[in-house]
Amino acid sequence: MTTTSARPAPEPGGPAAEDSGGHAASESALELTGLRRTFGDKVAVDGIDLAVPRGSFFGLVGPNGAGKTTALSMATGLLRPSGGRALVHGINVWRDPVAAKRVLGVLPDGLALPERLTGGELLTYWGRFRRMPAGVVADRAAELMRILELEEAEELGTLVGEYSTGMRKKIGLATALLHTPRLLVLDEPYEAVDPVSARVLTAILRRFTAAGGTIIISSHVMSLVESLCDRVAIIAAGSVLADGTLDEVRGGRTLEDRFVELVGASELGEEDLAWIGG
Repeated sequence: MTTTSARPAPEPGGPAAEDSGGHAASESALELTGLRRTFGDKVAVDGIDLAVPRGSFFGLVGPNGAGKTTALSMATGLLRPSGGRALVHGINVWRDPVAAKRVLGVLPDGLALPERLTGGELLTYWGRFRRMPAGVVADRAAELMRILELEEAEELGTLVGEYSTGMRKKIGLATALLHTPRLLVLDEPYEAVDPVSARVLTAILRRFTAAGGTIIISSHVMSLVESLCDRVAIIAAGSVLADGTLDEVRGGRTLEDRFVELVGASELGEEDLAWIGG
């Protein structure tokens, strides 16, 4: 297990050793170096260093406001860093965003989707936007809609704006998978997903990593991370407190116990909320 402390961050797009293709040589699917983001006087992400090995199922956990979503947004090209560098399979996300996004599939938190399209229309648009062949898009879209149990909604002409939260998560995952990325970054992918759909989702994600892909999920549910992930990082106050294999980070305890030990927790005294049940 490693612990990481904040340090001055290099500028976005700074120098790095590069391979013959002009991209930084790396054994990591995602590599963050000195990643930093400020909003005025507030430091949201404080010089994060993190490497996610290729082929791993990586969990990112932390309390609300820890900087998880901000860090992932910078890592995937959705939010420009104040400093530092993000590499996806050796490609600098902010120096060569088009190349980076070819190998990235992203399900961000609070994903905004076109409200006046059906799920199938959304996938068709998304695939053509990525310049995928029309026949490939049609075949993959149909298969994804079937496996993710969105076929009935499509047959009824249900618009994405009428989808439930769980259905929106599923169609968002479909857009992330459509172009066969090498790295999936998923922010709370199981939120509002029913148990049957969650089992299907898990099967899809396990097949993805078995085929050599890499997955990063951000979640507040420790039991979910423990059941899925082989590596994990705990982040709080914009810094990585611990990262490594699941067993290294847990240290013989549950992930929840280790999380509370590192992050801290407020204790409820005997006199607190004494009026409840009064």
